[in-house]
Amino acid sequence: MTKTESEILQFLNDNGLDLFTRDDINSLKSFSKYQLNTAINDLLEKGAINRLEKGKYCVYGFSDANVIGCFLAQNPCISYWTASNYHGLTEQISNVIFVQTDRQKSSKKVLSVEYRFVWLREEKLFGYKTEGYGNHSYRIADVEKTIIDCFDLPGYSGGYPEIIKAFYKAKLNTNRLITYCKKFNNISVTKRLAYLADLFNKENLSSFMDYAQKIKNEKYNLFEHNGEPTGKINKKWGLVMNITEDEIINMATI
Repeated sequence: MTKTESEILQFLNDNGLDLFTRDDINSLKSFSKYQLNTAINDLLEKGAINRLEKGKYCVYGFSDANVIGCFLAQNPCISYWTASNYHGLTEQISNVIFVQTDRQKSSKKVLSVEYRFVWLREEKLFGYKTEGYGNHSYRIADVEKTIIDCFDLPGYSGGYPEIIKAFYKAKLNTNRLITYCKKFNNISVTKRLAYLADLFNKENLSSFMDYAQKIKNEKYNLFEHNGEPTGKINKKWGLVMNITEDEIINMATI
């Protein structure tokens, strides 16, 4: 191993950089750009580091998919099925890591892991907490935001059986849910959540249900928004129930 290669690895170790960019390496001023580029290519060939994408790398053996997913994206947050599983709201494990970002980014497979990057407007990227530390930190949606995200895009969340079960199991803070629904500004999602809170007798969400009644519009939305446009009308929550109550209870409790 050359002196440049050894100093790069020592630099990464000293600074706790299991993930790093080419710019991080360029801060080693004692070497020319050519020497650094050559050393990086040689370290890749020797398997000491892995390329994640152009200009982004990790040291050999690093494999935390949530950390890597956030490292690859701009203004990232783990959510949908990945966050639902993290919070123990689903027993099903997706083979895809779902990452929200405010920049368009194509899905990709990195180190045998599939990453799906979901574009959202910046104002909808809220309600997260930071896990890990230092270079190993990543943002993940909290329980309330995870539920809202799942009902906004159920296709990224395992579908209606999984998100209904997730809502049934979730311990939700009513004030936080109200605040988040106001910020997210999707009335149809709010109505679906309020209907489920009512159906499952979640008394701790009574304030949220009161809020949902106040903001409910005259439009009737499908309960399963990509489902068949038929079913009983639920006037209380302004929904067309294209999944029956018995089916919903069965989805939640099996």
